[in-house]
Amino acid sequence: MKPFINSGVAAVFHTYPLAIRRNLLALRTLIFETAASTEGVGEIQETLKWGEPAYITAQSRSGSTVRIGWNKSLPTQYAIYFNCQTNLIESFRIFFPNELKFEGNRAIILNEDEVIPTDALASCIAAALTYHRAKKSR
Repeated sequence: MKPFINSGVAAVFHTYPLAIRRNLLALRTLIFETAASTEGVGEIQETLKWGEPAYITAQSRSGSTVRIGWNKSLPTQYAIYFNCQTNLIESFRIFFPNELKFEGNRAIILNEDEVIPTDALASCIAAALTYHRAKKSR
């Protein structure tokens, strides 16, 4: 697991219930791995946005922010959030209509007791991390 550079982000992860924390840490790892294997993304900056871990392509500016989090009002669910001003979720619905569960135009919702759909999520993460670059090439 990649060590935390931002102590505020690390502190937020420690507030999550254990099962949720494990899943969110797995998403964190998937985000870093996907960024590293996706051409043109570069180094990812891990920070907090709206009190939740967020991942930004600060170096390359190739993509849109990806955020992960949990809401205690839905204790068995956690989510990966995308910018609602993009067409990312709309595209994900087309490519993964049965594999993923969506919330509006901003999130993919996951349940703590389900296997993380890493292949589908890696595709979604890569699309977000290259969103601006892909938009320019159209």
